[in-house]
Amino acid sequence: MGRIPASYLVNRVVTLLLTVWIAATLIWIIPRLSPVDPAEIMLGRMASGAGTVANADAILETLRSRFGLDEPLLVQYFKYIRNVFLFDFGLSTASFPTEVSSLIAKALPWTLGLMLISITITFFIGNLLGALMVWDHSPKLVKVAIPAAMVFTSIPPILSALLLMWIFSAKLRWFPLTGAYGLTVEPGLSWSFVQSVIYHGFLPALSIVVVTFGFWALGMRGLMITVQGEDYTTLAKAKGLRPRYILYKYMIRNAILPQITAFALKIGMLIAGQVLVERIFAYNGMGKLLYDAILDQDFPVIQGVSFVIILMTALSVFLVDLVYPLIDPRIRHEG
Repeated sequence: MGRIPASYLVNRVVTLLLTVWIAATLIWIIPRLSPVDPAEIMLGRMASGAGTVANADAILETLRSRFGLDEPLLVQYFKYIRNVFLFDFGLSTASFPTEVSSLIAKALPWTLGLMLISITITFFIGNLLGALMVWDHSPKLVKVAIPAAMVFTSIPPILSALLLMWIFSAKLRWFPLTGAYGLTVEPGLSWSFVQSVIYHGFLPALSIVVVTFGFWALGMRGLMITVQGEDYTTLAKAKGLRPRYILYKYMIRNAILPQITAFALKIGMLIAGQVLVERIFAYNGMGKLLYDAILDQDFPVIQGVSFVIILMTALSVFLVDLVYPLIDPRIRHEG
């Protein structure tokens, strides 16, 4: 692969930091365009539980001071930028006085596990099916069955989750309806816990896979059609190389690069698609956390979760950009 030039690396790091900074700024600005005051929401929750709140004005001022809402906007912004790069997102208004970072730390591993499993399976299955749709030596049954199966990709993830839940949980009772692991299983590094997590996470992952593999299949199909007409593919066929060798070494290997870029960009979109899926299955991930925060108008949690999602997407694109030469030796950073 060769050494990565320092100038290139610096350029990519600056681009990464600039992207994250712009995203963090937008995340800070958008909630402040809303007329909703987080301190008034918290006071309203206190009033709904107690009927009335004594010294409401004083409590409101205390809450505004605690969340820094009584400071000038410019001061609020610079404090926010400083804290957000330290992963300090403040306190949750719905779960006060719980820190937002602790809520994210509990939810992030579940989302990462579900996301990585589903997107990896979808990526490999989708690209393989897309390649087989174009390959001349594919069985006719495969070429007919794949487009028929892609009908499922037009279904929203929430509907596929409900359909799978109805079939496999309510009717067949093969899988549990909700939860990330069994109530009788104690979390820890044990095989029983891992088994329970896989068992409970199968349907949520499947509900994402069946509606997203078509994205990769259609993209790969278009790229394979282009690669199929290239001179190096024609030359490989003229040399008498085995069809499977040509498929892997000449066609898939050259068509896969744009898909790998999409793989990194798809992470943020996939988490957005997981929001309702995690909520339906009561899966304790970032999607459920974000959904509940929106319902509770918990702006610190919304800001924190949004920032982490954007950071994950930006880091994925950054890492993919660096490892491109490992995938295709023709690419060099010096060029």
